Amino acid sequence: MSVDNIQCIARKPLLLCISGMAGTGKSTLSKKIAKRYNLKCYSGGDALKELAKEDGYEITGEGWWESHDGLKFLEKRVNDSQFDKAVDSKLLSYAKLGDVLLDSWTMPWLLKGGFKIWLMASFDKRAARVAERDKMSFEQAYAVLREKETQTKVIYKKLYGFNLGEDFTPFDFILDTDNLNADQVFEVLCRVIDNTVCVCQSE
Repeated sequence: MSVDNIQCIARKPLLLCISGMAGTGKSTLSKKIAKRYNLKCYSGGDALKELAKEDGYEITGEGWWESHDGLKFLEKRVNDSQFDKAVDSKLLSYAKLGDVLLDSWTMPWLLKGGFKIWLMASFDKRAARVAERDKMSFEQAYAVLREKETQTKVIYKKLYGFNLGEDFTPFDFILDTDNLNADQVFEVLCRVIDNTVCVCQSE
C-alpha cells in the first residue's frame, strides 16, 4: 500500500517535531510532512531569520545560515539569548494549538508531549549536501558547517543545558538518512507516523 492511499485520523490533535543538523533535509521534509497530514508548520529557523531581518540583517533564501550575515547573527546570538528565547516562547505557544508540526532544534527538549523525530546523517554527507545546495566547494561547506554547529551547540548548552547533535534522549524515532534520498525519507516517516501516531485506515 502506498503512502498516498492511506488516510490518517489522529486520536487527538497531532503534534510533531522534526529536528536534525543542517544538511539532513529537515526543513524541506517538515513542509512535506505538514502538507501530507494537514498540519500547520512552524520553523524555528525561519522565525529567527525574521528577527535577524528586524535587527538589520539582509536575509536571502535557503542557505542563509551558512552565509556571512547568517554566521554574524549566530555569533550575536551566542552573546545575547533574547532572540532564541523569543522564538522558543512563540513555538511553545503554537504547540498548544494542536495539529502542528514544529521544525526546531530546541522543541524536542522543551515540549512535554508530541512525537519527536531526529534525522541523522554523517558530517561528510551533510557537508556534501550543503555544498551542492549552496554552490560552494566541499571544503568551504565543511568549514562553514563546523563553525556554525560549534556556535549553535554553545548557544543551546548555555541556554538549556542540552548537547545538540549528541543527546538523543527526547526523540521517539531516529532515522539515518545517509543512504536515503528525500523521497525515501518522506515515505519512511509517513509510515512511522501512520503506525505510531495515527489511527490509519485504507481509503
